[in-house]
Amino acid sequence: MYQALYRKWRPMSFADVLSQPQVTETLQNQVKAGTTAHAYLFTGSRGTGKTTCARILAKAVNCEHPRPDGNPCLECSICKAAEQGILSDLTEIDAASNNSVEDIRDLRDATVYTPEKCRFRIYIIDEVHMLSVSAFNALLKIMEEPPPYVKFILATTEIHKVPATIISRCQRYDFRRIQQKDLVSRLLYIAEQEHIQIEKPAAELMARLSDGGMRDAISLLDRCAAYGETITAQMTAEAAGAAGREYLIQILEKINQKDISGTLELIAALHEQSKDLQRLCEELILMQRDIMLLKAAGDISLLHCMTDEIPALQTLAAAQELPAIMQNLNLLQTCRERMARAVSKRTELEMTVIKICSPVMTMQALPVSDTGHAVTSAELQNLMQRIARLEQHQPVAEHPLTKPQASPEPEPQPEADMKKLKITDFQPVQQWNEILEECGKLNPAVLGTLAGSNAVAYANIMLITAENPLFLTMFKQKENAKSLSDAVFHILGKRFVIRAKCSAEAVRPRPVEEMIERAKNSGIQTAAK
Repeated sequence: MYQALYRKWRPMSFADVLSQPQVTETLQNQVKAGTTAHAYLFTGSRGTGKTTCARILAKAVNCEHPRPDGNPCLECSICKAAEQGILSDLTEIDAASNNSVEDIRDLRDATVYTPEKCRFRIYIIDEVHMLSVSAFNALLKIMEEPPPYVKFILATTEIHKVPATIISRCQRYDFRRIQQKDLVSRLLYIAEQEHIQIEKPAAELMARLSDGGMRDAISLLDRCAAYGETITAQMTAEAAGAAGREYLIQILEKINQKDISGTLELIAALHEQSKDLQRLCEELILMQRDIMLLKAAGDISLLHCMTDEIPALQTLAAAQELPAIMQNLNLLQTCRERMARAVSKRTELEMTVIKICSPVMTMQALPVSDTGHAVTSAELQNLMQRIARLEQHQPVAEHPLTKPQASPEPEPQPEADMKKLKITDFQPVQQWNEILEECGKLNPAVLGTLAGSNAVAYANIMLITAENPLFLTMFKQKENAKSLSDAVFHILGKRFVIRAKCSAEAVRPRPVEEMIERAKNSGIQTAAK
């Protein structure tokens, strides 16, 4: 009967386990010294060897003829029975399907019996985080003080779901993702032993797609072995439902060129070929990561891409700024998270590439500004206005903390005759809230007097109405008036003639009408210059 390759080539001893020396060497030393613990907790991502090491440890502590290096002999009756799954003193429990308190009570009741053939009765509980709260409570006491002939080995991919009371009673070992070079080497070795013809780029792609998991990599090799005589990278991509590598480069090049139409056409073509778009997004994330590392460090040893792809990625890295690269990576990762629960994965990916290719939409997607606060739509609009003024060679205000304060500017003269203006000539200042926020940064003491205030403007004339009676008193002081004037300048990019009125009733638009009327009759009071 045919046996899956990942089962056939499962490591039999600690020496066969890849990329986990921090675990295997410690366990071997404990077996040699006879100081193994009563409970272990193995944690790490899937396919890194947790259950495999648990089985090896179970054989090693019970082996009739253990090797001097702490490995099991693999020849005695106990080792063979353990490999065949018929050793009565070794019990494996899948907590995903046996997670009730009754299952753990049965386990606890069985611990009163001494081992039949072995020195120790071993309980391996896989995916232990799936146990219910009651089951954990039932397991807790027996794990704290088990009989001397009982050992527990727990394995989990989600350590944060395991209660601290359980963790504290175990020796914890963290399993790392298997290194890519080890994965490639192992795949080539297995292929040679199985007489499977495989190209090295195909093995590299398998290792990359498995994300550090040996089981996934070997399963992909098993699947590809049925495709043809020689396994190629293209064949591997098709078997995994991933995009061919050339498509990834093309998509990133189109994104860099801000070619929305070209990018969407490539995604549509891949979708028509039944490519897994979620996998495509993951591949784009990994390749974008390589571009980020090339831009930031330039060290090709940190990359996971294939050797022949490095020149194209270096070109892409040189053509972009690091903040833009990181922003694109952030958007792709957000897309990947949303695709898991989206109705249409294609729509999510298309929305993301449109955002990336559209400068304005990309800026709107930024989570925070360079000052550390959330970017608002008004701030974005103001930023775009400043950029437009720069393009027109108009002066743009610098933040007072980033540039030495220039000498005071004279108040601009009104561009229109106040006596000829009507209330309908003035428009509300849309960025007034941002102006107030900026004023609070420049002079926090006066911000309270502006609560409930409003502003309208025409040309370079700004009229302010406020409810607080202290408003005029505070802003008669030159430094307070200057704070308001500077705040307006920082947000709107130009100086205004600022007129103000305080009114207890402050009913709009009556205060503004009153100011215009007073200007016509007897002149207007200036509160801030």
